[in-house]
Amino acid sequence: MNDSKEPIKLRQRKMPSGNTTLYLDIYINGVRSYEYLKLYLVPERTRADKEKNKETLRLADAIRAKRVVELRNGVYGFKSAYATETNFYDYYRAMVERRRGEEKGGNWGNWRSCYHHLKIYDGRESLTFADITPEWVQGFKDYLEHDAVAWHHDIRKRLKDKPLARNSKVSYFNKLRACINQAFEERIIPYNPLRGIEGFKAEEGTRMYLTIDEVKRLAQVDCEYPQIKAAFLFSCLTGLRRSDVLRITWGDVYEQGEFTRLIFKQKKTKGQEYLDITQEARVLMGERGNPTDHPFSNIHSPTCTNKAIQEWVLRAGIDKKITFHCARHTFATMMLDIGTDLYVVSKLLGHREIGTTQIYARVMDKNKQAAVAAIPSILPTTVGGGEDKDKDKG
Repeated sequence: MNDSKEPIKLRQRKMPSGNTTLYLDIYINGVRSYEYLKLYLVPERTRADKEKNKETLRLADAIRAKRVVELRNGVYGFKSAYATETNFYDYYRAMVERRRGEEKGGNWGNWRSCYHHLKIYDGRESLTFADITPEWVQGFKDYLEHDAVAWHHDIRKRLKDKPLARNSKVSYFNKLRACINQAFEERIIPYNPLRGIEGFKAEEGTRMYLTIDEVKRLAQVDCEYPQIKAAFLFSCLTGLRRSDVLRITWGDVYEQGEFTRLIFKQKKTKGQEYLDITQEARVLMGERGNPTDHPFSNIHSPTCTNKAIQEWVLRAGIDKKITFHCARHTFATMMLDIGTDLYVVSKLLGHREIGTTQIYARVMDKNKQAAVAAIPSILPTTVGGGEDKDKDKG
């Protein structure tokens, strides 16, 4: 039977213990929620295990059928408008699994790391959303701030514990925030315990970039991999991320008179972009191929690419630690350096918030440079800091 239109479905999810938890996936009036039944299937090693699982499944399906009847009779949810008894860790792990394959490996790994820290903070497997109070949330934040250490779930021995980095604290607390916010939207909880609790502020990293003269110098020096050189310089002239440079196909490239326009969807933000590029950027793309072909196709892994770029940069006599992403920083600072309006730079970079672009404005601040240049001279004109000899002769 095709249950694609059924509003209440019985779902299964395997747990780290080896058991399988059973829950109801409920979708009513555009709102999705989950009811964890506290029923579990066990690994079927014996005939008794199989019989037990059959009985458990029959019970779970009976509960599902009862909920469907309640829904059709218009009484579903009247007894309790919220599902606060939902198991928190079951709900969190389900969120993590849904994100598998949809997010970058590093961010998905942060979801898992946050789970390990949550279990250290409160190891109750029976923890429900009724237990998630503002005090509980503040307690987890305090744990991350003062007690949490990096690699805590790593069984290998280390000389000493290392406190969590600031941005790790930001990431883990944001994972809890996302879980609670979703539970609030899905009416698992009647109020949001995050209200009034501020998250961690991210530590602003150094945005390494190249000057216009350094980019010109690079363009004159050979790179071991010509395609990496072309892709990097293309990013310097367009501000595109590595992921977008590699995803662009010739079907995304439109010739409009003297201009070449890229129409594509950003991989990171999923936003639709319309980007006009310079003639030099177009030249770096090479000859037009089939609509499904990629102009920049022979590019290695990020690690290999960044190693080749660093060797190329050193060969050009530039003593900076440059990665592919620095090309995007270079484009942003170059635009601000030639006087481009901050709002326009924000649009060129595809930023959703202009505050993100303002970080580059702090890096390339012409007003501060002008102010420093206006400081009057206070040292004698003689090199070395000695007294003015001509004044002595007078």
